[in-house]
Formats: sequence, C-alpha cells, structure tokens
Amino acid sequence: MAPTTTRREQPDERSRRARREELRVTARGDGTYDVHSPSGNVYAVDLDAGECACPDHQFRGARCKHLRRVAIDVTLGDVPAPGERATACAACDAGLFAGRDTADPVYCEDCTLEAGETVVDRETGDLVVVVESTDDRASDVPVAGRGWSVADHHSNRDYDPDDRVVDALYPLDRGVSPDEISPRDRRRYSFPRGRLERRG
Repeated sequence: MAPTTTRREQPDERSRRARREELRVTARGDGTYDVHSPSGNVYAVDLDAGECACPDHQFRGARCKHLRRVAIDVTLGDVPAPGERATACAACDAGLFAGRDTADPVYCEDCTLEAGETVVDRETGDLVVVVESTDDRASDVPVAGRGWSVADHHSNRDYDPDDRVVDALYPLDRGVSPDEISPRDRRRYSFPRGRLERRG
C-alpha cells in the first residue's frame, strides 16, 4: 500500500510546486519553452512532445513541475500555445497571440471590424458599411476592373501593403426603394484595414 500512496502524492506535490514556485516561462517561438527556476537553472520544455530537459523528467520519467507550469501558463494565456506567437494589435497595440505563420499586421478581437458596422474612410471622411473583414492582404487583392492591387491603388499607398482587406459598401440614401437600387449601389469596395476607423 505504501508505494501506491507515494505515487499518488508525488503528482499532487509537483502540481503545487508548479503553481507556487517562482518559475518563469518564456516562449522560444518554435513551440518550445524555457523555464527559469529560482536556482538559476533553465530547462527546455517541449509541451507537445511532453518532454523536459530537467533531471526529474529525464531520469525519473516524471511529468515534472516545469511541464506542468508551461501547461498552466498556456492555459491562463500568459504565454503563447504551441503554434502561436506573441505580437500586438495593429490598431490598439494590445498584446495578443497569433498563429506562428500569420504575418503582421494582426488585429485583436475588439479591433476586428464586424459586418454591418458603419466606419469612416480616413481619406475622404465618408461613411461606409462593413461587409466582411478578410484575412486577405492588400497586396494580394486586385481592384476589380483595374490592373493593380488594393495596396497599389493611389489612395492606399500610405498604408501597409500587407494590411488585411476589409470589404465595404457605401450606404444608400434614405428613402431609396428596392427598385431604385442599381448594381453600382451594391458594389463592394476593398480597403486596407488601417484606412478605416470607427466613429467617435
């Protein structure tokens, strides 16, 4: 009975130590992490593989406090999960995690424009209605009927060519009946996200 009791207590103790000890986790950017211990030792952790370079894991095969601490910090959102990287929102500069292969600029949930929102075109001051926020980049999206991209359009050249594209419509005048709506009224325009801002 004694060995069984010992095996049950060890994981609990490691969990407590993982939470309470002053362990500092930093993401390496390749899906692995460095765990800095109060003693000055630094152990490499591969969370997906369940591997740690510490003696407790290497020689005893234990799920050590370092693995546990990385899992805790990932769950709490303190460090990026494997496959993610730390970056900042291009609109508000808030820290966020994005896919490791996702290029900047990126936007946080609050700064992502939603379909139906009325926003302002910074260049003209006109109101436009958001149809869709896309993952497409301005340099990759052609302007319909033209020989250039959204990024190369003359009024967009001051914006990041890698910015995400937002499709929008110009709002109809009040009192317009369905019979009076022309194809031009339904035309979608593509903007770099940075060109659009929320009102007031």
